Amino acid sequence: MPSSTTMKNGLLVLSATMMLVVLYLIFIWVPTERNLGVSQRIFYFHVPIAWVGFLSFFIVLVGSVGYLWKRTQGWDQIAYSSAEIGVLFTTLMLITGTIWAKPVWGVWWTWDPRLTTSLILWLIYVAYLMLRAYSPRGEQGARYAAVLGIAGFMDVPLVYLSIIWWRTVHPQAIVGPAAIGGLDPSMRTLLMVSLLTFTLLFTYLLLDRLSLRKSEEELEELRGLIEPPR
Repeated sequence: MPSSTTMKNGLLVLSATMMLVVLYLIFIWVPTERNLGVSQRIFYFHVPIAWVGFLSFFIVLVGSVGYLWKRTQGWDQIAYSSAEIGVLFTTLMLITGTIWAKPVWGVWWTWDPRLTTSLILWLIYVAYLMLRAYSPRGEQGARYAAVLGIAGFMDVPLVYLSIIWWRTVHPQAIVGPAAIGGLDPSMRTLLMVSLLTFTLLFTYLLLDRLSLRKSEEELEELRGLIEPPR
C-alpha cells in the first residue's frame, strides 16, 4: 500500500494539474454568460469554494460526533483540522461573493438572507477555532469544541435553503436537491470538473494538516520530557 506521504504528494500533483485545466476551461473554453458577462466566471471558483466550506464543516460534525462517542483523539484531530480548512474556504467564499456582487448589484455587501447566514456560519466556526485556542487542553476543551462543532453545522442547511425560504436577490441554486433551472452543458461540465478539483484539494489539505498536527503533538510531548517541571 502507498505511504501517506506518497498519497499526499499524488493528491497535490493531481489537484494542481486539474487546477491548471480548470483555469484554462474558465478563461478560454467556456462561453461568456449572456447577461452577467465576464463577472460570471468567478462562479466557477465561488461555488466549489462554498462546497468545500460546507464539506469541511460536515467533516467537523462527523469528527465531533465520533469524539463524543468514542472519546479517541483521532476523531478530535479530524474535526479540528477540518474546521481550520472550513474557515479558510468560507472566508474565500465571502470574498469571492463580494467581488461578484459589486459589478452585479452595485454594492460590495447587502444583508441578503444567503449572505447573512453565510456570515453567521463563518462567525460560528471562527468562534470554534477561538475556543480550541483558549480552552483548557485535553478532554474538557475537546468536548466543548465538539458540542459547538455539532451545533454549528445546523447553519449549513440554512445557508443552502435561505434562497428558497426567504425573499432574496441571490441567484437561485443550480446544483443540489433545491436546484432549479439549468446551465449550458459546457458550463455544467466545467462546474463539475471544478467541484472535483476543489474536493481533491480539500482532501490533500486535510491529510496534510492531520500529519502536521500529529507532528505538533509529538513535539509537545518531547518538550514536556525535556523541560523540567515548574
